[in-house]
Amino acid sequence: MAAAMFVDLLWPILLLLGIEHVRIQRGATRFSPLDFYDYPWTHSLVMGIAWGVLFAVVYWALTRYGRGALVVGLCVVSHWLLDFIVHRPDLPLFPGGGPKVGLGLWNSPIATIGIESAIFAISILIYRDTVKPRDRIGSVAFWAFVLFLAAVYIASASGAPPPSVRALAYVGLAGWILPFWAGWFDRHREANA
Repeated sequence: MAAAMFVDLLWPILLLLGIEHVRIQRGATRFSPLDFYDYPWTHSLVMGIAWGVLFAVVYWALTRYGRGALVVGLCVVSHWLLDFIVHRPDLPLFPGGGPKVGLGLWNSPIATIGIESAIFAISILIYRDTVKPRDRIGSVAFWAFVLFLAAVYIASASGAPPPSVRALAYVGLAGWILPFWAGWFDRHREANA
């Protein structure tokens, strides 16, 4: 969980430090009011790969589990690939300039909600069918997590733009709770036989 959202965990920190920048601008896309005009350290392809390698190396150093390190490294990079589908051409290939890319799915809100909801549902089903709860926490905390994520998605897709970049960054920092929540219920689940 932390690997797949790693760059979005770093992003609000860099916003608050003034290293990366975003504008709140109605109509930036039809789905999102955010104009991501400067975020090369978290969301460029080259840095996504670098963060993936770093995440994998740290994971391997802590666990000595090579396959797991490869998977978490790829999860970090997968974030850029999924962003490439939804973002307008604002994703830099590397820090310091150069071309920016993105397919712009966010310009079609219905397609965005349909595709993102399908990915969410498929992910839930894969996880549910791969691991089973060992106890009540493994079941209740997992489904509470799913409902919470769904509620946040609905609120962000239908709500008003954030009041300020600072408020957006502070809400983004709350995302740090999610990997810990997922880790907590995952410890109460086990692989299906």
